[in-house]
Amino acid sequence: MLRWLIGGGREPQGLAEKSPLQTIGEEQTQNPYTELLVLKAHHDIVRFLVQLDDYRFASAGDDGIVVVWNAQTGEKLLELNGHTQKITAIITFSSLGSCEEKNQLILTASADRTVIVWDGDTARQVQRISCFQSTVKCLTVLQRLDVWLSGGNDLCVWNRKLDLLCKTSHLSDTGISALVEIPKKCVVAAVGKELIIFRLVAPTGGSLEWDILEVKRLLDHQDNILSLINVNDLSFVTGSHIGELIIWDALDWTMQAYERNFWDPSPQLDTQQEIKLCQKSNDISIHHFTCDEENVFAAVGRGLYVYNLQMKRVIACQKTAHDSNVLHIAKLPNRQLISCSEDGSVRIWELREKQQLAAEPVPTGFFNMWGFGRVNKQASQPVKKQQENATSCSLELIGDLIGHSSSVEMFLYFEDHGLVTCSADHLIILWKNGERESGLRSLRLFQKLEENGDLYLAV
Repeated sequence: MLRWLIGGGREPQGLAEKSPLQTIGEEQTQNPYTELLVLKAHHDIVRFLVQLDDYRFASAGDDGIVVVWNAQTGEKLLELNGHTQKITAIITFSSLGSCEEKNQLILTASADRTVIVWDGDTARQVQRISCFQSTVKCLTVLQRLDVWLSGGNDLCVWNRKLDLLCKTSHLSDTGISALVEIPKKCVVAAVGKELIIFRLVAPTGGSLEWDILEVKRLLDHQDNILSLINVNDLSFVTGSHIGELIIWDALDWTMQAYERNFWDPSPQLDTQQEIKLCQKSNDISIHHFTCDEENVFAAVGRGLYVYNLQMKRVIACQKTAHDSNVLHIAKLPNRQLISCSEDGSVRIWELREKQQLAAEPVPTGFFNMWGFGRVNKQASQPVKKQQENATSCSLELIGDLIGHSSSVEMFLYFEDHGLVTCSADHLIILWKNGERESGLRSLRLFQKLEENGDLYLAV
């Protein structure tokens, strides 16, 4: 077990000017992750982590290998070899059988145009599916219908026995980038800048075959959709490359709310400033979402934004949460948010309430919060009145985990075993609660002394 020094210095990379990045001192009193384990098994970028149960997880990446780990000890349990190219998607699925005999299946898709189904308990290759005409980019389990879907240039529907039930025709050369299940036996597929609603038709008395029907195409996004998640049973949210955030009704597929980053440079900006801002178009791409009952949390470029579902506006933000693009975020139960970035850092934030001043209303758009463009005075007047006595929030940095030497792709949170991060440096780091681990070591020591009778001799 390694113990790391909190508050290790980290200078912004490649910045000509001083970065407004929020920093934290050496005394990170609210950061529990003061110990770490470095796990080595991969030979290339580790892009995916998936939780198998309360104490196991699997990792996968560009080396085509899947590794199963013990989240408590960091022990490597299994290695799954079968793909010849990088892994592009991974999910878990319970196998058939009685409740006591169910095994955890791991499904992996690869750039070798195959999907392999693994037994997560034995590393046995259950089945290899190689009938795909393109790379499968996403895998989704539909719990309500007890089937799973694979998305590439077309959309395929499979059952637990791994039989192909039905498929669509060729949709797009760019392929399906994300899939989510919505009510009425439907799914939403992100294909470029379009959202396509499909309805699955299960066998009935008149028909013994499954079918998948295209119901509607939503064309409201102006650029490629990068993020798509369910908010709840009644709505889902999408985010695009140019910073469009749209919340959709999951029942009638209409827009409930719309946030847009309008590029409207101020006349006061000189030519050099305008060029500099234009070169940072990636700063407004929405890379990832997470949500709770009240808010949608968005990773927008290098920043973090909290969008309140009831107020339909941004209530808190960190414009520069990291030095580089934020790739993954997750909300914890205790009003905390964790983010990881291309800059190699993992940061912990706390959402705190504060009284919003009447003279400083929260801007309505992401771009306005970045300070780009001008707020429409006429449109902002009702917003000012509405926010005069409103309670807004802030995101305060309470922890900075520095251990990776390259981009941190994603992470998993275990309530009892800590935080797991994976990176382009080929490593996985298991971050541990130092106080809890110290207590467990002391407990094990006392138990060992008691077993050997040494405890009573010492007394």
